[in-house]
Parts: sequence; structure tokens; C-alpha cells
Amino acid sequence: MGAASVWNAMEVAGEARDSCGPAIPSSPLAVDTSLSLPEMSPRVIELCKDLFAAWSKLDDSRFTVETVSGGITNLLLKVSVKEESGNVESVTVRLYGPNTEYVIDREREFHAIKYLSAAGFGAKLLAVFGNGMVQSFINARTLNPEDMRKPKVAAEIAKQLHKFHQVEIPGSKEPQLWNDIFKFFGKASDIKFDDNEKQRKYETISFKEIHDELLELKELTGLLNAPVVFAHNDLLCGNFMLNDEEGKLHLIDFEYGSYNYRGFDIGNHFNEYAGYECDYSLYPSKDEQYHFFRHYLMPDKPQEVSDKDLEALYIETNTYMLASHLFWALWGLIQAKMSPIDFDYMEYFFLRYNEFKKQKQSSISLTKSYLTGC
Repeated sequence: MGAASVWNAMEVAGEARDSCGPAIPSSPLAVDTSLSLPEMSPRVIELCKDLFAAWSKLDDSRFTVETVSGGITNLLLKVSVKEESGNVESVTVRLYGPNTEYVIDREREFHAIKYLSAAGFGAKLLAVFGNGMVQSFINARTLNPEDMRKPKVAAEIAKQLHKFHQVEIPGSKEPQLWNDIFKFFGKASDIKFDDNEKQRKYETISFKEIHDELLELKELTGLLNAPVVFAHNDLLCGNFMLNDEEGKLHLIDFEYGSYNYRGFDIGNHFNEYAGYECDYSLYPSKDEQYHFFRHYLMPDKPQEVSDKDLEALYIETNTYMLASHLFWALWGLIQAKMSPIDFDYMEYFFLRYNEFKKQKQSSISLTKSYLTGC
């Protein structure tokens, strides 16, 4: 019995009902993400038994728990279960990082994920619990930054993103970019660090300057009339999974998903070519971007995309690219205060904000020239 049929067949301890589809198993239990894997495993097994009645009577020895990935936001675990039939079934348990609700709207994520899953994106949502969710297991590897720039992979990502942007999520279609950025700004500009060195670095930041930059960029992007789509908003390499044998690409993790500007989603993706080291010399060239745009705009006939449409999307993308830097720079400051994860979020702020300042003049000049026809 596969994970999807597990969901349909099992009696559950609790149910989270939604008009989108069948009841989703739910549990109030939570798992402490600060524990080591050996300490965490019995709690994860207990959680799975609580969620899925067909597993509730199985001996713990039938369960194995292993880490899939430990990023800078969430922890992913693979739970494999040897059932009475002898079949081994696997699910993914996603544990939210501590304090991530400070920057992530979980209600918005939970609402969208069911519709995206129904449209064939990501892992199937099987259950929810106190600080995470259970999803079907995807047998694939996550991409690395080098993968994303390969022409064949880039074309497939573009095609997938074209389909993703067609999904309709019920509710407000208001683009959330500037709402989210100004929320981040409010939180990031009102922080006090206990660590003296962090506080010293924090005090070098001019929030008036950042606020002025936000207002200027918001006004400029407003002139582009960019299409509003349901956007992923976090298209880094770790959110793509590839089954090399089947050649199938999966787009996963919709935590930051919202209605947003098309150019932001693509520009944000191009920024992620820089990888975790933030090497922005790897930002795609115009030719590489046009290759992506052709497969995004006309997946079935990429060579028939007009020069006019390529130029328009190039301008749109490379203007919103600037907004991506500001978005994640402010996010980094909030995480520097809130996250217990061992990652230099303060340095990340400066990397993103400095790259914004480096790219700002040329990008804005290009956009203004395009808008005025000069």
C-alpha cells in the first residue's frame, strides 16, 4: 500500500478538514528539533503511530528514521516502515525550524499546498502535526547550483515553472511582495542583539536608506505591469528534486508561496545560481536567461518566442531581481535574531544588500531606458 493509499485507508486520531479534498490526519504532537537523531527517532515513530492507525500497533523495530536534509530552515526526515505484509513504505516528515513562523505564514502555506499537490506539484500532503507535516516520499536527489545552469535542466525548470504559474489558488489574488517586504522591514529594523559583536554590526545598517530604496524600487516595478501569478518565491537548488533515471524534475517546498509578480519568481531563481556561497559572478548571462525565457514562455515552441517578448521579460526579471536581494537581506536580519541554527545570517544580510547596491544602478538605468523607449 503506497503512501497515498495509506492516507485514504487509515483511520486517524484527528482530522484537519478542508473543502479542497478529503480529511487530512492531524496530531497535536510536536518533535523537538534540537534533539540528536537517536533521541528524536522514538518521538518521530510515536508521531507516525499517532497519525496513522494502520501503523499504530506495529513494533518500533519496524521503523527506521534517517535524515534527508538539514537546511537552514527545516529538517527533513525519511521514515520507512516494514508493514505486516512485508512491504516497506516510506514517508517524509518535515519539521519546521524553530521560530520560522516569524517569517513564514503557515496558514497560507497549508492552504496552497493542497491545491498545488492536486495539480501535481511537490510531495502529496499526508498529515499535519504540531510543528510540521508528513508528505509522500519523493525518490530523487536535490539539485545543486551547478545543475540549475545546465541548458537541459534550465529548460525543464522553465517548463515546470510555466505550469506552476498556471495553478489557481482560491482566495485573494493580491501580490504579496511589498506587503511581505515591508513586514520584514518592520521586524528587521526593531531588533536588539544580546551578542555585542552582532549588535555592533547591526548598528552600522541605515534603515532609512533601506526604506528609501524600497520605496524607489516599488514605484519603478509598478510601471512594469508585471503579470501576477501564484509564485513559489524560493526557487533555490534545494527546492528542486531530480530523478536521474526517469529524468523527472520535482518542484517542492511551498513555504513562501503566494500570489506575486512573475518577474520576482524568475529573478529570485536567477539569484540562486550563486549558490549557498553567494557567488554572484554565476548570475546567468543574457543568453542563458533568454534560453530560460524561451522555454518558460512557449514550452512547446521555444524558438518561436519573439524578440520583443524576450526583451520585456528580461527587463521585468532583472528589475525584480533587485527586490529579491532586499527581501532575503531583511529575512537574514530577522533570522540572525530568531534562529538557533548555526548559520551566519548577519553576514548573509550584508552579502545580499551589498549585491543589491552593486547591481542597482545598471538594472534601474536599463529599466528606465526601456520604459521611456530611449
